[in-house]
Amino acid sequence: MGDVAGYVVEYDRRTHARRITEFATPRAAMEHRLKLEAERTDRNVEVVALVSTSLDTLKQTHSRYFAGDELNVGNGAR
Repeated sequence: MGDVAGYVVEYDRRTHARRITEFATPRAAMEHRLKLEAERTDRNVEVVALVSTSLDTLKQTHSRYFAGDELNVGNGAR
């Protein structure tokens, strides 16, 4: 397996809107997910950290997160 990146997906279960942030490492993504979970006020917003070689691969393996509108794509690389 090649280099992997970490991704955090914030997914609104009601509207299917999403925000995706890419991180240089899976650890950075997980730390960001934990921060967002601690701050989350809307239980309809799911926050997940995923690891993949590419965003395109995630779109195939986790397609439910890509069915709605995109809020923005961020780059959280540190």
